[in-house]
This record gives sequence, structure tokens and C-alpha cells, in this order.
Amino acid sequence: MKRILLSLAPVAIAVAFAGSALAGPQYVDKTKFAVSGYDVVAYWGLKQNAVGKTQPKAVAGKKSITAEHNGATWAFSSEENKQKFLADPAKYVPQYDGHCAYGASIGNDGKGGKVPGNPHLWRIVDGKLYLNITKAVVGFWEKNVPGHISKADKNWTSIGSKPASKRNVPSFSTASAPL
Repeated sequence: MKRILLSLAPVAIAVAFAGSALAGPQYVDKTKFAVSGYDVVAYWGLKQNAVGKTQPKAVAGKKSITAEHNGATWAFSSEENKQKFLADPAKYVPQYDGHCAYGASIGNDGKGGKVPGNPHLWRIVDGKLYLNITKAVVGFWEKNVPGHISKADKNWTSIGSKPASKRNVPSFSTASAPL
């Protein structure tokens, strides 16, 4: 039994680090916070609307309640949400390091790639948070959410480690950010 466990240890370690190796720089805008200072844990408490319907607005984080993860500062609306995040950041961080899910799905060749995600244009699918850049892009993405996620996951292996986007989110003002 010990021999089997010892032979599986290197495989378990490799699998554990494979996901983190794909993580690239978190998208951070002028607010200097991940997800523009909105509370990523709070999305799980919002009523998610059906595909084709606008989602509720993201919940504001507070400058006084923050945590560090993936090279970025994350803001939270409550100490309880901060503690939930710290216990399991992978559950709460947006996919593709906060970049647009549709942009990741069409990749660099389709003029997508690493483009910023808007914190108000979100969807939780299979327990994962996805952001998109504009309302028009949400419409494209929602035509085939599972297909776009599959393409984005494949594309992310080559674009994920590239530098984070430095672009601003269109139709989103950081002046309206909660911090």
C-alpha cells in the first residue's frame, strides 16, 4: 500500500500545480483592485437571471476589507465574505483571471484574447464565475455558453500566461466603482 501511495505522490503534486501554472496576471483596472473592487463572494448570493436577461449589479467591496491573491488586491463587502474567499479563493475568483470569457473563447486570432471583464456582466456556470466585456458580447457568449467555455479553456492554455490586459472596460466607469 505504501508503495502505491508513494508512486502516486508525484502525480498528485503535478496535478495540484497544473491549474496554478496556467494562472496569469489578474486583470486590475484603475481602481487598483481585482474585479474593479467588487466583492467576488457576493455574486453567489445574488439571484442569477436566465440567459438573455440582465444580471443584478455586482456588490461593492470596501477599501477597509481586503485580501491579496494572484498578485492582486480583492475587496469585500463584509469580513465574512473575506474569510470565505481566503478559505477557498479558487471557488470565487473569476475564470480567466477576470478577463472576458467570450474574448478568451475566440482567442487572439479572432481579435479576442485577454480583454477586460466588466464586473456587472457576469454569470455563474457550474460553480464558476465568468465575466464579459460588453452587453453585446454577453449576447454572443450566451448563444452557446458551454461551447464558448470549452473553447476558452483550450485557448487559455496559450494566452493565460501572457500579460494582463491594460485596456479599460468599455461602458464602465471606474468612477462608479465602490471604493
